[in-house]
Amino acid sequence: MNKLRRILLTLLVLSVTFLYGCGGENSEAAPETDTTADPTEEEAAPVYIAFEGTDLEGNKVSQEVFTQSKLTMVNVWATFCNPCLNEMPGLGELAAEYDQSEFQIIGIVSDVREGEDQTLVENLVQETGADYPHLLANDTLDQALLANVSGVPTTFFFDGDGAYLGGVVGAAEKSKWEELIHELMEEQ
Repeated sequence: MNKLRRILLTLLVLSVTFLYGCGGENSEAAPETDTTADPTEEEAAPVYIAFEGTDLEGNKVSQEVFTQSKLTMVNVWATFCNPCLNEMPGLGELAAEYDQSEFQIIGIVSDVREGEDQTLVENLVQETGADYPHLLANDTLDQALLANVSGVPTTFFFDGDGAYLGGVVGAAEKSKWEELIHELMEEQ
């Protein structure tokens, strides 16, 4: 996990001059890694989440989606967030470049809830070329992930068993995500 933290920190330091996240009191702060664990402590048990959601096509999705791929990137975004929208074309390209059994991306729209008009979301996904599943916010996603989001975009990584590997607050360019994905896949 220490190697993962170094990789995430490097990714963020390199991208700080280019992109910033939206939201919260630190909306102008640089992207930051998840630093909740003390690196001197022994590794804690893996963290798993449970949720149910609905994608834009009306399909039910749960945490079982993680078993479909060795590595899953969950990107939380909002319709008002320019850094989110700016990174989505690169994320769409990444989703298309990998075999889904190896790597997949799932988007979670934090500001549009299930049952609300999703026309804007559909238009933004089409305009940005972010052709991967997008879930609409709901109570189980709030409890599982969104309660831990202080700004958007926020990205979480999970292994094929659904164990949480780490997270990044803030946007990054496609090349930076590729580096991180490559490193995480090597560790799997």
